[in-house]
Amino acid sequence: MSTEIQNSPQQSEQAEKPKALLKALSIVAGVAVLAIVAVIVSGISSRRVEAGKLVRTTQISAPEPVSIVHPQFSATAEELVLPGNMEAYVEAPIYARTHGYLKSWYFDIGARVHQGQLLAEIETPEEDQQLEQAQADLKTAQANMNLAKTTAVRWQSLLKKNAVSTQETDQAVSDFAAKQAAVDSSAANVRRLEQLQAYEKVYAPFDGVITARQTDLGSLIDGGSSPRELFHLAAINKLRVYVPVPEVSAATIHTGEQVELTSDEFPNQVFHGTIVRNSSAIDPASRTLNVEVDVDNPTGKLLPGSYAFVHIKASGTARVLTVPANTLLFRAQGLQVGVVRQGRAELVPITIGRDYGATVEVSSGLQRTDAVILDPSDSLISGAAVKVEKENNQ
Repeated sequence: MSTEIQNSPQQSEQAEKPKALLKALSIVAGVAVLAIVAVIVSGISSRRVEAGKLVRTTQISAPEPVSIVHPQFSATAEELVLPGNMEAYVEAPIYARTHGYLKSWYFDIGARVHQGQLLAEIETPEEDQQLEQAQADLKTAQANMNLAKTTAVRWQSLLKKNAVSTQETDQAVSDFAAKQAAVDSSAANVRRLEQLQAYEKVYAPFDGVITARQTDLGSLIDGGSSPRELFHLAAINKLRVYVPVPEVSAATIHTGEQVELTSDEFPNQVFHGTIVRNSSAIDPASRTLNVEVDVDNPTGKLLPGSYAFVHIKASGTARVLTVPANTLLFRAQGLQVGVVRQGRAELVPITIGRDYGATVEVSSGLQRTDAVILDPSDSLISGAAVKVEKENNQ
């Protein structure tokens, strides 16, 4: 019995050895499998990278079909199309110069009137009474003057006979002169009031159209320091069109040149005008030159306050190159174009001048013989192989 107890630990140790060996073999096998998997994955990834490089190399080496255009010299006369605001050639608010109430008016908005036509009448009872009083004062002053004149003549006659003193005669003559001055003062007051009474009738100062009427029958009329506008009159047989010309084109503006005008209101019509003057100064806020164009408008078709496009033929002496706007590439390095040189694309930085919409002026970076790529792709890079399929002319 004691012998069996002593042998059991040895038997247990012998039984554990196969298990440990099996576990070690399992670990080694797992590590081997992981190593094999890692080698396989690495190989696949390497093949994918190499395949990608091959594709990119193939794409770069394969010529990309492109269309080209050669830069052109700009025309000797470019057309500037600028917005302009139309204004009446002459316009003025019509005010009253007297106090009273509006008795009647004869023309409403849109009416065409001629110079000197009666527009309205104002009733001024107070000024009428003042005029009557002034006329009566004038008559009194004239009567006093006549009496003083008679007295002065009489005293001068008596002085020749030594019947009166020289002092008394001088007093009579002076009294006559004072009475005469009083008559002149009264007459001036009468003329002033007559002029104010004439302002009861409001006349048109020039030919034009009534564009606003700001009064009505019975309205209180104040001709003092803060008068109220009665009518607004505008002469529209000729219009002024004010055009802000950019500073870069200011030198091309010449007084007397003929221009054309178009309007969205009349899309199929062209109106003609003349440059008559300019401000001779650049506005520092907008960097533009204010130019006035006069346009005949005998039918009144064009309306003051409307919007028009002024077409100005700007003569240019410098010969600059132009390219279509769809050749430009906007990159982080700046504005560029793609140029075909020896079968490959080359990105060239350029500087542009005036923008005409469909085309732009190129100040630097291109030559007349350069083949510029039209509609270049965003992925275009320098050195890419290209194949010219079509050559366009501007």
